Amino acid sequence: MKGVVFDLDGTLIHSAPDLHAAAARMMEDFGRPAPSLVDVTSFVGNGIPTLVTRVLAHDGAQEAVDHDAALARFRAHYLANPSALTEPYDGVLPMLETLKAEGFKLGICTNKSSDMTLRIVSELELAPYFDAIIGGDTLAVRKPEPDPLRLTFGELGLRAEGGLYVGDSEVDAATARAAGSSFALYTGGYRKTAAKDLTTDFVFDSFDDLTAYILGRFRSA
Repeated sequence: MKGVVFDLDGTLIHSAPDLHAAAARMMEDFGRPAPSLVDVTSFVGNGIPTLVTRVLAHDGAQEAVDHDAALARFRAHYLANPSALTEPYDGVLPMLETLKAEGFKLGICTNKSSDMTLRIVSELELAPYFDAIIGGDTLAVRKPEPDPLRLTFGELGLRAEGGLYVGDSEVDAATARAAGSSFALYTGGYRKTAAKDLTTDFVFDSFDDLTAYILGRFRSA
């Protein structure tokens, strides 16, 4: 059986604009200045609770604003319209169509909460391509712990060891390494570290190149 697991934010979809909009509204609710898109983009990767923590800390508001209250406001704003500004990256849809036509089982392993993930994937009409979706609240641990990735591969009937995980960040690289998976790095996402400083098996900036790599990898296996 052939299968590949993908990260979501910064890998399949450019979601930073909607995350920024929710963060800006959250801060405005507490009378604080809105963060910049650049700042919010740099906070993506470890799940919404950590993103909120980073937004508050960046503004120096962690003492003035209760984190749980801020998180509740962020979630309310984000869930009100989570895909208004979010789009799949160029080439993602043709890649998914090709892989499904070739008989691949596909999964998503993300630190975004399951409710947000499922809604966004549905609204962007990506749901039919995926056979397993594991969110950041599915287990008691999140990436870079390997358990969520192992569970995703397990839902596909595969083992994480030797499997292929596709992501865009330091968190994704560390997750793949911890799970014993190969790692393909998308350079157009939300990474903060130079690609050469991460442990990777393949680095790409075009999803056509990723498609060719995946097909070649499995045809030669």
